[in-house]
Amino acid sequence: MMQRRTFLASFAASLAPRLTWADVGAPAFLAAGKRGEDFYLHGLAATGESLFQLPLPGRGHAAAAHPVRAEAVAFARRPGTFALVIDCATGETRHRLTPPEGMQFNGHGAYSPDGSLLMTSEVVAETSEGRVGLWDTTRYTRLTDWPSHGIGPHEIKRLDDGRLVVANGGIQTDPVDRTKLNIPDMRPNLTLLAPDGTLLDQIDLPDLHQNSIRHLALHGNTIAFAMQWEGDASEPVPQLGLWTPGTAPVLCPPPEAEAFTMQGYAGSIAATAKRILITSPKGGALMLFDADGGYVATHLRADLCGAATASGAFTVTDGQGAVWSADDTGLTPLASDETRWDNHLVALT
Repeated sequence: MMQRRTFLASFAASLAPRLTWADVGAPAFLAAGKRGEDFYLHGLAATGESLFQLPLPGRGHAAAAHPVRAEAVAFARRPGTFALVIDCATGETRHRLTPPEGMQFNGHGAYSPDGSLLMTSEVVAETSEGRVGLWDTTRYTRLTDWPSHGIGPHEIKRLDDGRLVVANGGIQTDPVDRTKLNIPDMRPNLTLLAPDGTLLDQIDLPDLHQNSIRHLALHGNTIAFAMQWEGDASEPVPQLGLWTPGTAPVLCPPPEAEAFTMQGYAGSIAATAKRILITSPKGGALMLFDADGGYVATHLRADLCGAATASGAFTVTDGQGAVWSADDTGLTPLASDETRWDNHLVALT
């Protein structure tokens, strides 16, 4: 009888009206961070202040925001040991997602345009073969998974029409300690999937096969992608690329004087209608490019990584607790917190 009552209570709760993002202060962003020895997921206002902070069981990486409900999925830093569905109004963990045996979450996820499905970046632990997990968001039940058509998928983004783009980083890692196992012959790619998981298009970088494709931003009909170089550190390579499906990718090198500023590592990427921004915590810098990939400016700030847009403007975060706005002319402080911000800033759209 008690089990039946528990089930009925849980079922009733799943059908109850959920609060919207407006009900929790209309945050512009989600961001994971560490304060003292504790880890949290924050909702940030467009002005940089924290509107709420919710405890996490360990270091968070990225999050996915439900398009309507005040609900977020917080992903662990890969290889994932948790993906928590959090009610951002109450702080309650509604569900703890677990991938099938032998698989791991890989740091990112995305909702379908109507919020009925969650798609998660995953790998087969022993081989790093990529999968995209599908979850029904009524009660977050596992439906199926699709091949990502590559090794080590990381960020995934859904387009407005429901298609999904996957950044397959190309790196096979040890399932326990993340040791990189295939650097000499790694082969990253960008994969475009139909709403039913069918492979539509794919590109790779045969001349720069050690430039791991990691993070994504949508720029009109173009997909902007950020890369992390795993080859010879004395060789300058671009960390930004642009891809319009159906065409060849375009790589976007900075001027020669800025060739090593990013230290071969782009940690996050964001785009507005006229600009694309990439950050480098290793280089302590961000770079701005125009819509065609032409270099615009570099701004320096230690441990800068999180990047997103709101109302056509860039916001970035650093590991020292600061939130900044960024434009062609420089960085402007917005807010400061004792929280050391992690890699990503996720915009609510």
